[in-house]
Amino acid sequence: MTEKEVFIEQMKNRTKKFAVDVINFCDTLKKVKASNVVTYQLVKSATSTGANYRAACRGRSQKEFFSKMCIVVEEIDETEYWLEIIKEAELTLNIIELKRLLKEANEILKITAKAKSSTYGNK
Repeated sequence: MTEKEVFIEQMKNRTKKFAVDVINFCDTLKKVKASNVVTYQLVKSATSTGANYRAACRGRSQKEFFSKMCIVVEEIDETEYWLEIIKEAELTLNIIELKRLLKEANEILKITAKAKSSTYGNK
């Protein structure tokens, strides 16, 4: 495998692990009405990040890759937003895991935004 292929596989695994970690984290949220809405939105955006990254990697053209990467960036940014809402609304006592997920979301956002902008520059 080339270095690029290894990186792509690592990112596929990383985004999938992130989605699973978010799903598991949602079980630690306080049992209040708002948690249901936040959990629904957070799980949707976190799982969509990985699913769309995989789809981008299977893109048939540079334009298709770029289009899917736009969705990936949007979804991981939304995920980061919902994690910030959990923090600010104090919906969890598991602050260590929340901080870890926020850091991971931010790192994935930076990586995917760079990939998107690099692709756009190559059009």
